[in-house]
Amino acid sequence: MSKVILVTGSNTGIGFDLVRVLAEKGHIVYLSARNEAAGKEAQANLKTDGLNVKFVRMDVTDHDSITSAKDVIEEAEGKLDVLVNNAAIGIEERPAADISMDALRRLFDTNFFGLVQVTTTFIPLLRASKEGVITNVSSELGSNGSQAQNHRGSPVYSASKAAVNSYTIALAHELKKDGIKANAVTPGYTATRLTKFQGTQTIREGTEVVLRWVLLDKDGPTGQFGIREELCQW
Repeated sequence: MSKVILVTGSNTGIGFDLVRVLAEKGHIVYLSARNEAAGKEAQANLKTDGLNVKFVRMDVTDHDSITSAKDVIEEAEGKLDVLVNNAAIGIEERPAADISMDALRRLFDTNFFGLVQVTTTFIPLLRASKEGVITNVSSELGSNGSQAQNHRGSPVYSASKAAVNSYTIALAHELKKDGIKANAVTPGYTATRLTKFQGTQTIREGTEVVLRWVLLDKDGPTGQFGIREELCQW
């Protein structure tokens, strides 16, 4: 059955590849980007490959653009089956004991506050779906358990993803009564622009991890932190 799916921050990287794969499977997919020209260029590239993908401009740090995107999808589709919160940024960081407050605020604005703002705006459309799904693209760096056992760098990025994980747990509990599933997933260390094209796996490999948590059926899991072949520690 075809689903209506929105992927935020999807003009490049895993988000773009996820849009491609979902469109190939016949779903109604909305590609979004904060830069309209970049988003439409990504849409055009997919259309050249014969894929009918829709574009909606959305900056996750701009409430008006989020509301406008919600209105566009509501008017065209009347519902949203899956929200993939993929938009995120990474910043070159100082050690935890000497964090730049400007970097902290900028990163949290996108990676956490923006994600919350998008989610709360689209919950009414997810409630209109019979099988609503929220998939928050997180990172193993946001796992407190993992970090305690094997600490790695990026303290600000890690903190933002830890906040996403905590928020996901709350969403899963609160929205269960509405039949909406909420999960976080880490695609793994993938070679994308976010990682300066370093990584231990390809974009498609990262996409395949996220995909399993996007196309859940009505009996699928909720309140989980997914990783490649298992569940990760919160």
